[in-house]
Amino acid sequence: MRNVPVLASARLRLRPRTVEDAEALFPTLSDPHAMTYWSHAPYETVEAVRASFVEGEGSWRAWSITLPTDDTAIGFVAAGEKRPGVREIGYVLARAHGGAGLAREAVACVIDHLFVTEGQRRVFADTDPDNVRSNALLKALGFTLEGRLRGEWETHIGVRDTFLWGLLATEWIDR
Repeated sequence: MRNVPVLASARLRLRPRTVEDAEALFPTLSDPHAMTYWSHAPYETVEAVRASFVEGEGSWRAWSITLPTDDTAIGFVAAGEKRPGVREIGYVLARAHGGAGLAREAVACVIDHLFVTEGQRRVFADTDPDNVRSNALLKALGFTLEGRLRGEWETHIGVRDTFLWGLLATEWIDR
């Protein structure tokens, strides 16, 4: 796995996501509620999740979110290279672990790595305007809502707009 170091925060350990994590993440990635705002429908099989992990390698790196006392993946944060110095992020956390700030902590850990350790200049995310929790997470981390692209995604729930959120290294480091 290329350049996916183990990261740690106060309550979490983030390690390289592996194909073996598919089984642990399948309940979340097959959950219609958890996958409502993804660009594709929930996965139907563990094998499909495994295949997506292999296919998704490309320019994306992914960290499995685990608890320090249990190496079982409860979610992941992924970062994809869009151009030199610019990374897009995506994330998911099992509903059973939601509401305790773990997603925010995990995403912050990866963002810190991207800016402080790697020296990236910009991180961005795109979210469905109706994805209240994800939009709130990005705002809480200091992202700026930079725009709305109308009719951007054709998804399993129809044609959807997208919000573009951006964060610059200087904003993160100076916060």
